[in-house]
Amino acid sequence: MPADTTSTEADSLLDLALDQMAAGNPSAAIPYLRQALTQNPNHPAATHALLRALEDTNQLPEALALARNLIAIDPDDPLAHTRLSILLQKSGDISAAEAASARARILDWKRQLNSSIQSTEGPA
Repeated sequence: MPADTTSTEADSLLDLALDQMAAGNPSAAIPYLRQALTQNPNHPAATHALLRALEDTNQLPEALALARNLIAIDPDDPLAHTRLSILLQKSGDISAAEAASARARILDWKRQLNSSIQSTEGPA
């Protein structure tokens, strides 16, 4: 079966964006990330990277909308709730930030508990 070229292109664009972010240039990363998400709209790493780049360039309203959209798609993503908490705090909505942070912790605890249960059950 041939490789998914859309995913490969999105991954390549993500790599270019991450290089820009590592170099301290999140504004240069944003176009690569947008293009990666055009190639593969359900690319979680590109979405999370775009969230961070938008935050780092103080584009908080867009970042908040993206974080909320990510949570709507995957309500059990602790990283999305953590990022939402950070964005809400930066926006001055402390009570909502605390609620998002608490939700992130609960989701992470559930993930850890499930992982622990699965590792102790082992193969039958």
